[in-house]
Amino acid sequence: MVASAHGGPEVIAKEAFDPGAPGEGELLIEQEAVGLNFIDTYYRTGLYPAPLPTPLGSEGAGKVVAVGAGVTGFAVGDRVGCASGLGAYATHRIIPADRAVRIPDGVSSEDAAAMMLKGMTACYLAEDSIALKAGQVALVHAAAGGVGSILVPWLRDKGVIVIAHCGSAAKAALVDADHSLHGPFDDLAATVRELTGGKGVDVVYDGVGKDSWRASLASLKRRGLLVSYGNASGAVPPVSLLDLSRGGSLYVTRPTLFDYIATAEELAHTADRLFDRMQRGVIKAQIGQRFALADAADAHRALEARQTIGATILVTN
Repeated sequence: MVASAHGGPEVIAKEAFDPGAPGEGELLIEQEAVGLNFIDTYYRTGLYPAPLPTPLGSEGAGKVVAVGAGVTGFAVGDRVGCASGLGAYATHRIIPADRAVRIPDGVSSEDAAAMMLKGMTACYLAEDSIALKAGQVALVHAAAGGVGSILVPWLRDKGVIVIAHCGSAAKAALVDADHSLHGPFDDLAATVRELTGGKGVDVVYDGVGKDSWRASLASLKRRGLLVSYGNASGAVPPVSLLDLSRGGSLYVTRPTLFDYIATAEELAHTADRLFDRMQRGVIKAQIGQRFALADAADAHRALEARQTIGATILVTN
C-alpha cells in the first residue's frame, strides 16, 4: 500500500510488486502485522517529504523467508521485527539485517508490531536518558498516550515514584501511577511541588512540547532534567539558558530514538529490554483495533478522527 499522491486517506492505493531476492546484508520478510503510527499520515500528506509513490509505514513483524549473502545471526523461519525505513505497509519487505530484531517466544507478531516504536522509545527514556533509581520521582506528561502508557509502568517497575498527568479526568483514571493528575498546565507545577514537599521532581518526560514547556521547567527540582522527546502541541518556544539557571541549574535534552539505536548492538539491547518487560507482563500491547492491510485508508481515517483506542495494527491475512 502506497501513497500515490499527497492528500487524504483516499490517495492510499494498492500496488502489486515483486520484492525480489534480498541483497547482501539483507533479509526478505513475510509480514504478519504492521504497526500504524501518526507519522505515517505525515508521509501521506507530504508534510514529511518522500518520493512518490511513497511507501508507507516503518513498523512491522513477520517471518524471514530469504537471507541475503553475508548475513549471520538470522535464518529462514526466524520471527523478526523492524521499525525503521519506509515500506512496512506490505505483505513482504526487504530490510537490512542490522535493522532487524529477533522476536522471542511468548511475544506475538501483532504485539511486536504494535509495540516496537513506542516501546523502544519508552525504553531509552526510562533506561538511557537518565539513570533513575528507586525512590526518585518522575513527572510523565500524556501518561495515557502511546508512549506514556508504556513509560509509566516501566518506571514503576524500577521503583520510581511516578506523577502522571493527562488532559482529562477520564484519561487520568486509566493510568496506574503513584499520583494521576489532570487539568490545566497552569496549575500543574504547584501541585507537583505540593506532592514532593516543595522539592520538585528529578525528571520530567515531556512529549507535549509547547503547551507544557513552562510547567515542566517549573516542576523540576534543583539540577533536575527535562527530557523533551516530542511536540504534540507544537514546537517549544525559544529556550533561554538563563531560565535554566534561575530554575535551579536545570538540564534539558531533546533526544530521538534513532540516536539510541544507531548501531545493531544498541538496537538489539533496546529491543531485548522491551521484550523482557513484555514477557514479564510489566507492559502489555493494548491493541484497540485491527484493519486488513488493504483497508489502510480506513485505518488512517479512524486515526485522524481520533476514533482509535490504544494501538492500531494492519494484518496481512
